[in-house]
Amino acid sequence: MPMKNILSLHEAIVVALVNNCDRKATYAEIASFIEKRKLFTNRKGNILLEEQVRLRATLSSGGYKHLFEVINSETIKLRNI
Repeated sequence: MPMKNILSLHEAIVVALVNNCDRKATYAEIASFIEKRKLFTNRKGNILLEEQVRLRATLSSGGYKHLFEVINSETIKLRNI
C-alpha cells in the first residue's frame, strides 16, 4: 500500500527552498530533496517529479505565484512573504 503524502507538493517545494540559505534552487535540486526525504511519495501519472515541481511553481493557474518567484527557466526562489 502506498504511503500517504504528509505534505502537498507546494508545501514540499517550500520545505526544499527553506533549506537553502538563499532560498532558491533548480527544479532538479528541489525534486532530489523531496525524493530523498520522501516528502511527496504518492504521485499520479507518469510525470517526472522535476516537471511536476516546475508546473506547480510556474503554472497551476497562478495559484502559487504568491509563494514562488521564477529566476530563470530552471530556477525558482521562495518569495518573501
